[in-house]
Amino acid sequence: MHSAVIPKIGSAEAWRNTARDFLSAGVPPHQIVWGDGTAPNDLFAQSMELAPTARITVPRSFVTMANTVVWHSDPERFARLYAYLWRLKDAPHLMSDRGDADLSRLRLMEKNVRRCQHKMKAFVRFREISHPDAARRSFAAWFEPTYNTVEPTADFFVRRFGDMDWRIITPDVTAIFENRKLSFAEGQDKPTLPDDASEQLWITYFRNIFNPARLMVKAMQSEMPKKYWKNMPEAASIPQMIADAPARARAMADAAPSLAPARTAKLQAQLAAHQSAWNGPRDALPAAIRSCTRCPLHCNATQAVLGEGPDHAPLMIVGEQPGDHEDLAGRPFVGPAGQLFDQIAGEVHLDRTQAYVTNAVKHFKFTPRGKRRIHQRPNRSEIEHCRPWMSAEIAQIKPKLIVAMGVTAAEALTGSGEKLLARRGGIEATSDGTPVLITLHPSYLLRLTDPQAKADARSSFRQDLQKVTEFLSQRVVVYPQI
Repeated sequence: MHSAVIPKIGSAEAWRNTARDFLSAGVPPHQIVWGDGTAPNDLFAQSMELAPTARITVPRSFVTMANTVVWHSDPERFARLYAYLWRLKDAPHLMSDRGDADLSRLRLMEKNVRRCQHKMKAFVRFREISHPDAARRSFAAWFEPTYNTVEPTADFFVRRFGDMDWRIITPDVTAIFENRKLSFAEGQDKPTLPDDASEQLWITYFRNIFNPARLMVKAMQSEMPKKYWKNMPEAASIPQMIADAPARARAMADAAPSLAPARTAKLQAQLAAHQSAWNGPRDALPAAIRSCTRCPLHCNATQAVLGEGPDHAPLMIVGEQPGDHEDLAGRPFVGPAGQLFDQIAGEVHLDRTQAYVTNAVKHFKFTPRGKRRIHQRPNRSEIEHCRPWMSAEIAQIKPKLIVAMGVTAAEALTGSGEKLLARRGGIEATSDGTPVLITLHPSYLLRLTDPQAKADARSSFRQDLQKVTEFLSQRVVVYPQI
């Protein structure tokens, strides 16, 4: 019968070396009595010379698990690890067998140790013990861990508090960090530590971040078990904070502002829809549009494309959005659709230079396809986000007639983009009564492939522009639809 006693300090390395020697020598688990120095030695067990005969390899996941489990307080932990290791040498796949009872027990022990390490990181409270004239400040803390987690957790405190000397004292092991060197010593009884002037500041902070309206005592005690409270200065405030929570929560509710009725939001939305969101000076509008980030379209577009034309033009022409050419040039209607508009407008003697030309949406919306940027129609949200800019343009220009070219322009100006072909050529009105002539967008004509359909659409578009010329020359008064 073999005896193996693993020391408190350096347990992980000592167990690995001992287990490797036993496994290499072919010693089965039932012939080993493991101990951690806390129990009397077995009368029939003795240290014996081993003769390793083979090099053993085990899964890395087992080594990682064993390096944690060795710090558990179960006196059978070393024996359990070796027994599983003995099985593992012939069946490495066991590390992935979730139904294995031995592995489940070891995984639970591993989880308990890691949880204890987490508690140690959260609940250790240092107090200063250094002399005022000392070159380095020195601190000490008393902690009572559930498992032997001081040694595996000490590196965390080295990284966090490497600029000072400190020691964490526990009943079993003491971690000492002095002059940037970490060492371990036997545990000791709880020392008498001096008061810390900064503790009161920490307690004040702790009390002020407590939210009585979200009090969950069981959840709090799960994360901060009562066994740790006696060594945490802020814990003395917890019972009173719990007792006062209902009254404080009621006071918070009484002091909270009352909520407006649900219909208020609808009324505000309706009011905003009939008002321009731009109230700044006239010459500041271009800069405001260029810096607009109301919707995501600004992220990919080259620039916002502003409207252009005379300040008090009698005619406003509204398209959908900038295209690829407009996005690069920074001017509206300079691409193929704009060129086609100019050509047909010239046939009916409509001078574009005397009109204010703009778009319902100011940024180019597209989908990349190789080196090309394919146009995409703006959605309702994007139209709504740009509506304040178009409303501001209408308020500043005060046109006698607006031409809405395409679905997007019709929706932005009249609230509906439906049944455009049936509505084209008709004159409707904006919410403030400005006449709006509905027509096709020139890009629609460019997309048609059937020669006859293209000719018919071009003729319809020409007739609509002729109506614009007649409307402006006759100055017909059109009342908004009711």
